[in-house]
Formats: sequence, C-alpha cells, structure tokens
Amino acid sequence: MDNRGAIDGERGGMDSDHGGSSAGEASGTGYSGDGHSGGAHPGDGHSGEPHPGGAHSGEPHPGSGQQSAGPGIAGLSFGYQVVAALALSLIGLLACAQVAMVFLHVAPSNTLTKQHGKTIDDWIYPEFEQNWKLFAPNPLQQNIHVHVRAEVAGPDGRRTTTGWMSLSHEDGEAIRGSFVPSHVNQNELRRGWDFYVNSHDSDNRPNGLRGELSERYVRRIAMLRLSERDLGGTVERIQMRSATTLIPPPSWSTEKAKPRTDHRVLPWWDVTPDDLPAPRDAARGEEGTK
Repeated sequence: MDNRGAIDGERGGMDSDHGGSSAGEASGTGYSGDGHSGGAHPGDGHSGEPHPGGAHSGEPHPGSGQQSAGPGIAGLSFGYQVVAALALSLIGLLACAQVAMVFLHVAPSNTLTKQHGKTIDDWIYPEFEQNWKLFAPNPLQQNIHVHVRAEVAGPDGRRTTTGWMSLSHEDGEAIRGSFVPSHVNQNELRRGWDFYVNSHDSDNRPNGLRGELSERYVRRIAMLRLSERDLGGTVERIQMRSATTLIPPPSWSTEKAKPRTDHRVLPWWDVTPDDLPAPRDAARGEEGTK
C-alpha cells in the first residue's frame, strides 16, 4: 500500500511538471528580455526564411545592374552576333552548292551538265569524286522494236516465209489504255532482248553460257507468240531482228538525233522441240492477250 502510494505520487509530480513546461512553451512566444525569443521576429537576421531583399538571395537585385546571359547566339554581343550570322550563312550556301554539284555530277547527261560540265568537274575532282550514278541504267533515249518472221511448211510440203511481225507493237497495244497492265507484256520481251544483246558481241556470237541461255530464252518467247497465230502450217525456222530509232530531242535542246532506223538482224534458227512452248506457257500467253 505504501509503495503504491509512493509510485502514484511520483507519477502525479511528473504530470504536473510536464503540464508546467507545456504551459511555459505556450506562453513563451512573447519577446523576452534577453533577446532570445521562442519565435522568429519579423526582420530578424537570424530568421530561417530568406528576406526578400537579403544579401543571400540567389537572384540578382533589380537595381544591381546585373543581366543574365541568354543561350546560344543571343548571349553574344551585337558584333559577335553579326559575325556568327555571316558564318552560318556562308556554311549554308557552301552546303547547298555541294549538294547541287554532286547531284549534277551523278545525274544523267542533260542540257545543264553539257553547258557547265567543266565547272562541275572542277568542283568535284579530285576531292569529291563519285563512282555511282543517280539512275542506273540511264533512261532510254531510243525506241527498240523486236520483230520475228517464220519459215512455215504447209500441208503440201511447200515452205513459205512470212513477213516481219512486230512483237513489241503487240505488247504496246496490250499495255496502252490498261490500268493494270501485265508484267509479261511490260517486261518479258524487253528484258529478254536486253539479255541477248548484253551477252552477245556485234557478230551475234555468244559470250559464254549466258549467251547460249539468252538465245534459248528469246527463241522460246518468239515461239510462244507465234503459237497464238494461225500461220497455215508448221514453223520450221524463225529469224528475229531489232529496229532501233532514236527519240527526237526536245525543241529547246541543241542535241541532234539521226532520224534513221538501225536494224540488227539475227541468223535463222531451226526450231527444236525445246523451243516449243509447254501447255502451261501457251495458256499463260493466251491469258496475257486478254
């Protein structure tokens, strides 16, 4: 009993001490005589928050005469800004001139390059030499028509020779006016003939295996086209040729083109079973003509 009373007395004394200190803190917000008040006095140099006009502020004072420098050219003085603008303009002009000269150098031959070819070469060589062309191969400047004729054996055994038939004209008629022209009509004969010409010399001698392959290819194309015609007999031999005519230059060009047509005539070829079209090729040829 005595011990419990002593403990309760000590606990009550502690509570009274705590209440007194809290009251003292609550009432100690006023100004004390020794200058150490519990709160921050307005305008006090020891305040936790910076004074709007204090010396420790990070921003320059409006009346201090200091100016913050802007980024880039705007931060330079007027004289340096003029020099920088002139330098950038010169670099831009040189870059545009370089792009234009390289474009004219790699572009196909035209009126501008013919008139100023030396100036372009002086700019390009030797530092900026280019070994490629903008268009490869160059756009065609000539019309090439591929013709074929056949030697036909009639039912009575007599042989007759047909006239020249233009296979290119037939392709052109199939393409003209069509919104979705066939790739066969556009590319088969044209690329086949280019394949033959590039793999044979001027005397029509093949240059290796590719030359023999191209010869068989154009023969099969010719027989595929002839199989669609009624020639009155069996085709025994065929002969092909090309007719090349230069495209007339525009009126403003000083270039001269020969108006004549050059022919390249191939030798006669005997038709073999390998030259005859398979049934699926004949069906494809009929579909391309529709």
